[in-house]
Amino acid sequence: MDKEQSLRLIEKLSNANGVSGFEDEVAGIFSDAVRPFGKVVEDHMRNVYVKRNENSGNGLVVQLDAHSDEVGFMVQAIKPNGMLRFVTVGGWVRANIPAHKVRVRNREGVYIPAIIASTPPHFMTPEERNRLPQVADMVIDVGATSAEEAAHDFKIDIGAPVVPDVTFEFLREKDVMLGKAFDNRIGTAVMAEVLRELDGTSLNVDVVASLSAQEEVGERGAQVAVKKVSPDVSVVFEGAPADDTVMPDYMIQTGLKRGPMLRDFDKSIIVNPRFQKFCLDIAKKNEIKVQRSVRTGGGNDGAVINLYQGAPTVVISVPVRYAHTPYCFVAYEDFVSAVNLTVEILKSLDTVVIGGF
Repeated sequence: MDKEQSLRLIEKLSNANGVSGFEDEVAGIFSDAVRPFGKVVEDHMRNVYVKRNENSGNGLVVQLDAHSDEVGFMVQAIKPNGMLRFVTVGGWVRANIPAHKVRVRNREGVYIPAIIASTPPHFMTPEERNRLPQVADMVIDVGATSAEEAAHDFKIDIGAPVVPDVTFEFLREKDVMLGKAFDNRIGTAVMAEVLRELDGTSLNVDVVASLSAQEEVGERGAQVAVKKVSPDVSVVFEGAPADDTVMPDYMIQTGLKRGPMLRDFDKSIIVNPRFQKFCLDIAKKNEIKVQRSVRTGGGNDGAVINLYQGAPTVVISVPVRYAHTPYCFVAYEDFVSAVNLTVEILKSLDTVVIGGF
């Protein structure tokens, strides 16, 4: 694996603008990266499909899936003073929203810088200073002084998508990446790198990758993609929230630099236990660090795929510190382990093995 090449791809994906429903940039970056390795098709939801060049057309189908969208915001209305009211797109905690720089897409498709603001402390009552503002009390400030200026000079419309304005960094001495949208741009990068690593390799299964849109608002793209791919088995890639900064040692199941996390259970899916054991055995055989988790919340595209004709599904997640906030950490070694594990899994699958799931 070419580390610098991988980092360049992850950087592009992390920096890209791609709130749910507006994943065009991400779809384009991914398509360009994987086009040498298969036939690439995009649908009207901005789902991207890749059929490997080496597919026979007769084998059982393994669907690889990652989602392209990130959590963000959407402009709901323009106030008379030029401030923008907004709604959240995907899951946010209110405390993580104000005082951050964002990018707002105007009607010409240009993303312009802005700030998420609330009432300055100078104008707050003592009670207001101690209360977390509601999203409806926050505004996005693009620097306009009137609604007319915001609409006509800045060219902002209702429905404009908004993303955090964060630039990717690689902290080389720590081997850690810092950026936005690692849920799920890191999973997107894993899927692209798996296709690259397997280029020219014959497998006993046909592999179709789907980069699915709108996962953060209810796995909507995956509901379309799974019907088009019609998989016999599936591997889903995620950027899962790391828990090593908030859990006691005995409960850490998604820690940084501990390998990818393979979840057994969340509120949306019980992964196929036989397929799960198969993957864990391969990790042990190849000395690849992995983690397992049982979650009381969560959800992912795997739940949708798993319910399609009962396709056995596992979820391989790269730990992401501070997912669903503007700034996230990911360890490069966890990314590598996720790629290596998936490559070994795909090399080991065949009709007999899958029949045993």
